[in-house]
Amino acid sequence: MKLVLKIAGGLSALLLAALFGLYTWFWWKPVGINNYINKATISFALDSPELMTQLGMIDNTPLDFHSGKLADYTKAADDKTLAKLRKARAGLDKYGPEGLEGQELLSYQIVAWFFDDLLRDAEFEHGSYRVNQISGVTVNLPQFLTDTHVIINEKSAKRYVSRVKEFGRVLKEVHARVEDDRAAGVIPPDFIIDKTIAGMQAFIEGGAAGNVLVATLPARLDKVEGLSADQKADLIAQTTEAVETGVIPGYEALIALMTEMRTDATHDAGIWHVPGGDEIYAVALKSNTTTDMTADEIHALGLSEVARIEAEMEAILVASGRTEGTLPERIDALMTDPEEVFPNDDAGRQQMLDYLVELNDEVMAKASDYFITLPTQPLEIVRVPEYSQDSSPGGYYTQPALDGSRPGRFYINLKNTADNPKWTLPTLLYHEAAPGHHFQISAAQLITGVPMIRKFSPFNAYTEGWALYAERLASTDMGMYTDDPLGDLGRLKAEMFRAVRLVVDTGMHAKHWSREEAIAYMREKTGMTEEEVVREIERYVVWPGQATAYKTGQLAILKARARAEAELGDTFDLRQFHETVLGNGAMPLGILDEVVDDWIAAEKAKGG
Repeated sequence: MKLVLKIAGGLSALLLAALFGLYTWFWWKPVGINNYINKATISFALDSPELMTQLGMIDNTPLDFHSGKLADYTKAADDKTLAKLRKARAGLDKYGPEGLEGQELLSYQIVAWFFDDLLRDAEFEHGSYRVNQISGVTVNLPQFLTDTHVIINEKSAKRYVSRVKEFGRVLKEVHARVEDDRAAGVIPPDFIIDKTIAGMQAFIEGGAAGNVLVATLPARLDKVEGLSADQKADLIAQTTEAVETGVIPGYEALIALMTEMRTDATHDAGIWHVPGGDEIYAVALKSNTTTDMTADEIHALGLSEVARIEAEMEAILVASGRTEGTLPERIDALMTDPEEVFPNDDAGRQQMLDYLVELNDEVMAKASDYFITLPTQPLEIVRVPEYSQDSSPGGYYTQPALDGSRPGRFYINLKNTADNPKWTLPTLLYHEAAPGHHFQISAAQLITGVPMIRKFSPFNAYTEGWALYAERLASTDMGMYTDDPLGDLGRLKAEMFRAVRLVVDTGMHAKHWSREEAIAYMREKTGMTEEEVVREIERYVVWPGQATAYKTGQLAILKARARAEAELGDTFDLRQFHETVLGNGAMPLGILDEVVDDWIAAEKAKGG
């Protein structure tokens, strides 16, 4: 299922074609690169009921055949997907690259890179920790069921019950895969197992009636018109039984398995300690950075960026009269400054949410001066669900449904408001909402005339690189910190965080740093709280390479912009540059360079 999920991440919008009944049309329509890509990728999308619901395109319509189901997580399903992927990649070469140009050539290049990346990753059947403290079915599916599965009528409520019943089956399938991983020598570090077990125990400790899958259901059913009290009671009873007989036993079995695995676990943080770990990490770096940079090169880049950012932070602190103590000590003092921390109660949390909404309104008021295409999709700013806040990052974004039934959402972790003092919030907002992820994902969803995969390709270096570029744009171009030097310090603090990631990720996974060494380095360089740092470091342990995407992507976009400014001079148009970067969807960084170079050449031709 790991391969299915990774493919699904890049195939999000393909059901738009299914919505209009085009699947059969694409299947039989002859020659054409776009038609071939749509045909191949639609077949992958149809394997993931969860993906189809996330899209929000055909749930609760006559075309809905999936919303009472969950995907197949067995090895047989992965093998079937891998065979399909190999066939699709081989077939792609029948349509290009010879004879293609313009957007068709770009589609070939992007999809070929994507398929090749999936095939590289698929070489390692046991290359990840399938169940861990922040991801996998034990974390992702509960939130999917409570937040993503929409209940609007009796039928969709019954399908919710069906999916909760399916959850028990999924847990058994994943249990078998974890046993296979264990037999292959892939055992998470002891501290990851401890956190994973704690999270699963917390999820089931209230019993079936108190479980979030049951406890959140009455309020959702109350919003459905026409449901009688007896119907609601029956739906709740069925869900309770499904949790009691399938979900809780599934979690208990996984807890027991991981408790057994704990006796064989080491304290080694890096993926190097599992069989084939060095090769797994090299592939992860290529996948996440979309470059050929080595771990040593990325580590050195991180150290260089840390030194640069430290100097810029020091300058702001000195200018504001904060000269006593080391840089981390002064950052610590600001992190706990009572004037900068929202009260850690319901009223304070609401104040934080209101402040973020205000910031988003301010940046949107300026956005048209810097962007041609603005998001048409709405944005909501909401808190991370309480049941997942212990292991969630400070904030994250989820994309809107294509049919408008679900807005884009910026989730802010409100477990402890002290984790996000007021002076750090603007940059977090600019990264996750405007002009960051919400702008980039919205622009991708609005692309027309290309295969659907072009709207949602999962290239972290591009998507996260854009969001980090957006943080800088808000400062250097949009003037969001003109009267807020501490806010700009917050931007540099956030950028320092991403630079440090280059160092600690490669440190643990390539240079054999311990968890404690990585924590100490990040704590020293960022001034983040101990609790925040531990969460982050342990996230990098289970997602090797993911944290390296941000800075590599940002620096690539900045270099592309600097090249365009140098070559175009006074004719350089920042709005057009942003339109060029965003207007073709996500892509590997090398291909993005080619796109920007083509735009530069076209702009020069206009002037000539």
